[in-house]
Amino acid sequence: MSMEAKEIIARRVALELRDNTLVNLGIGLPTLVARYIPPGIRVHFQSENGIIGFGAPPPEGMEDPNLTDAGGGFISAMPGAASFDSAMSFMLIRGGHLDMTVLGGLQVDARGQLANWMVPGKLVPGMGGAMDLVAGARRVVVAMQHVAKGESKIVPELTLPPTAARPVTLVVTDLAVLEPSAQGLILKECAPGVSVEAVRAATAAPLIIRGDVPEMALTP
Repeated sequence: MSMEAKEIIARRVALELRDNTLVNLGIGLPTLVARYIPPGIRVHFQSENGIIGFGAPPPEGMEDPNLTDAGGGFISAMPGAASFDSAMSFMLIRGGHLDMTVLGGLQVDARGQLANWMVPGKLVPGMGGAMDLVAGARRVVVAMQHVAKGESKIVPELTLPPTAARPVTLVVTDLAVLEPSAQGLILKECAPGVSVEAVRAATAAPLIIRGDVPEMALTP
């Protein structure tokens, strides 16, 4: 995925952040969201490896090997940050204390179910905290590419192992914002320069389109 596509996704997801909330950022693309916090709000970012209060990656040369996210990427610690062990981290996740989690995805289906932890026959890092996060966070936002290797990642039914039975709250891709509902996936926004027809063509699952679809905002 190009940096431009990643930035579009991260900037749009950042607009879902709310003041004084506890937000988990998953490995990879979701960590970019920390760079685009809207002005005037304070968000407490949590990483499953045991920190609350981290910020964007530090400038080159200022990295601290003791300050990393769950994927091993360097992070900064904000004033008042706290570190703790995995037991405390997963107590926060499983206890329903997270206001929101942002996770990557391999597939999302028409019911809003997420697959993001295993590709059969391939060596991958494993589930990590994904299952706990989808089950435990109040809001689950998926940040992912819309199409990969020529195939849509928004599918009628999952062909990869599901992460959890619960549907996600929102899906943000480089092409669109989708909201799962009992009726199916609602097309809420199209990325700048992307038409409704282009989103529909890139989506394997059926979409619900209600009136004019606005352009995705990338700044507050």
